[in-house]
Amino acid sequence: MTFNVYTLYLHHTIMSLENDIKQPNFKSPYSKVIVNIIYTNNWLQSLQVEIFKPFDLTLQQYNVLRILRGQYPKPTTVIAIIERMLDKMSNASRLVDKLLAKELVIRKLCPHDRRAVDVIITEKGMNVLAEIDLLQSQWEVKLHGLDESEALQLSNLLDKLRQPKAICLPSELTVNNNK
Repeated sequence: MTFNVYTLYLHHTIMSLENDIKQPNFKSPYSKVIVNIIYTNNWLQSLQVEIFKPFDLTLQQYNVLRILRGQYPKPTTVIAIIERMLDKMSNASRLVDKLLAKELVIRKLCPHDRRAVDVIITEKGMNVLAEIDLLQSQWEVKLHGLDESEALQLSNLLDKLRQPKAICLPSELTVNNNK
């Protein structure tokens, strides 16, 4: 299967958030980084969607298959899948049902807990992931705008952003209405 997502997005010669969303100014560097992370996430997801289309998979289904491959040959419960999913808002039971219909996973009652359901990736599921892995590798190589040290630095900065001390929950915010 020949697949080239990269050429679909070469219409931007110089990519910048300001150019891409037609917004020259931001309230602060923090506002800009939030918008940039959201925009970049959507951009990356749209590229990945193109990779998964030939396999009739969504990003969330792909995530479940990768989780199951990581646990293979041990079965995994739907609750364990939910804990590991990238998109915490996804309905893991529904995703497993869709993957079951595609014969990419099997489901059976957990012998230790009759209320739980075990899920295991099938050989067909493993083969689909192997094909996607090849496409992902080709895609990642062509996507490199960063060298390895920059990729690690960006990953570390994103980890730092999610540290508990850096997070201010909406419930902790106040609006000063004293005028």
